[in-house]
Amino acid sequence: MKLKLLKSILSISLAYTLVLTGCAMINSSSSSPESATPLAADSVTTESNTIYPITIKHAFGETVIETKPERVATIAWANHDLPLALGVIPVGISKANYGVTDESGMLPWTTAKFKELGALSPVLFDDIAGLNFEAIADVQPDVILAAYSGITQEEYDLLSEIAPVVAYPSLPWQTFWRDQIIYNATGMGMRGEGEALVSELEQLITDKTSKYPQVKGKTAAFFYFNPADLGNFYLYLPTDPRAAYLSDLGMAVPKSVSELAKEATSFAVPLSSEKADLLYDIDIIITYGNDSLLAALQADPLLGTIPAIKRGSVALIEDGTPLAASGTPSALSIPATIDDYLKVLGEAVNKGE
Repeated sequence: MKLKLLKSILSISLAYTLVLTGCAMINSSSSSPESATPLAADSVTTESNTIYPITIKHAFGETVIETKPERVATIAWANHDLPLALGVIPVGISKANYGVTDESGMLPWTTAKFKELGALSPVLFDDIAGLNFEAIADVQPDVILAAYSGITQEEYDLLSEIAPVVAYPSLPWQTFWRDQIIYNATGMGMRGEGEALVSELEQLITDKTSKYPQVKGKTAAFFYFNPADLGNFYLYLPTDPRAAYLSDLGMAVPKSVSELAKEATSFAVPLSSEKADLLYDIDIIITYGNDSLLAALQADPLLGTIPAIKRGSVALIEDGTPLAASGTPSALSIPATIDDYLKVLGEAVNKGE
């Protein structure tokens, strides 16, 4: 299921990369990438002194927010975590499509925040198979947050008939967590609060990573391996939020990955195991799976030659779990899971030393 979804997203991303070649790519070469900052009508600092209208530039043009949105709806992945983090209860959110281990339809940090804010029965859009425009319209939103999504031009146009839409800055599924926060917060008239939250999370990351000095500076890359077919696999590039998050946690982008990214048109590239020798300079491999996957990788005549795999320097995150979902970070998942995530990374580093 995960592989089918990845292939689908990759094909959509490729198509929109060709359409949006005039849009600027977010700089992903450092742990604190230059933000694709939305244009606003003023230099906002807090919700109380925001001046309207606010204009936000994104992949599909501009969205104008005329007045303070009171009813905030969100779609796609994790956009709802930002208003919740800022104390705003969304009138409707997309059902989580990965990492949910109960019947809630939400990841645990999202559920916990709704409960903390007193919202025990949030409205969930059952849009995993496609956006439910009728359900979104029914909640009568004043703004729809979609800074991290893969919506198409047609979907954007239809959503815009319901309410102003905060779309992704330039390319689908390639909005880093900082820009997710700033774009969505700007759409809510709370850019100042969003900027403050970014600073808080950056300080949290600094404090937590200081406890894992062995992780700092190690070259790392995020992969997807299908245990049933190790002849082919996917490498997530630095433009993907889960790969960029590794840089936030103090790890470095391997030269081999940077070279592969130069010719890429999407956030991940498919590779054949016959090209295993390209990945010689990776200290730590991060992937979804368990010990049985590591055993299979080490037994593979080609993948088993990759130094990180040979010595067992593989951070395995159980597929389908909340921790696996947190690899694509959000305003709420970062504080909820950073300790567990760093523990897994630290253990992988220790295996190679």
